Amino acid sequence: MTPTLDSVEYAIGHRFAKRELLVQALTHRSHSTPHNERLEFLGDSVLNCSVAALLYRSFPELKEGELSRLRASLVKQGALAEVAMRIKLGSHIKFGEGELKSGGERRPSTLADALEAVFGAIYLDAGFDAAAKVIELLYQPLLCCIDPAVAGKDAKTELQELLQGRRLELPRYELRATRGEAHAQQFDVDCLIPDLGISSSGSGASRRIAEQEAAKRVLEQIKNK
Repeated sequence: MTPTLDSVEYAIGHRFAKRELLVQALTHRSHSTPHNERLEFLGDSVLNCSVAALLYRSFPELKEGELSRLRASLVKQGALAEVAMRIKLGSHIKFGEGELKSGGERRPSTLADALEAVFGAIYLDAGFDAAAKVIELLYQPLLCCIDPAVAGKDAKTELQELLQGRRLELPRYELRATRGEAHAQQFDVDCLIPDLGISSSGSGASRRIAEQEAAKRVLEQIKNK
């Protein structure tokens, strides 16, 4: 048996009857066919349903809209990549030479896609209940520390609600600079909270991203006070 597959199976808590499904799930399209894109499509649906059921059982007091917001925060790319990095999934993915040299095994989107493909592979190998069991195991660390009051909210929304709750003036966002060529611009934005004498800056490939980054840093300052 292939040692690398053994370690993946140990990390996810599932032994495959059809090892070829796991091999496919861990094959990036830059390497060969069959690759993991179709399994990723399947795994995405399995993940959404499994996480919805987990949240439904874990938070009986939450309304539909709140559950949807929490689910979105758990199935997004960042959460998937975090889980994938925790089990070191990137080191087991097969890449083409160019993708490997460009850091594919550390790319969040690639890690998220591969993890979803693994969920799809488990579904085909042993059914929905087996896949849901693995998802619950891997997501337990995230579920244990999730705060329903803030999870899934973007930084600008959270900052606005916090200031409104304290009856303070809403944040002011100012574009400080735009850098780079038209096809690869970077935006620098300041977020100012006059009532608290706090400000911070953020940068990003769009003004919206830069504003979110600036709001996130302001939130950190407020919470640390």
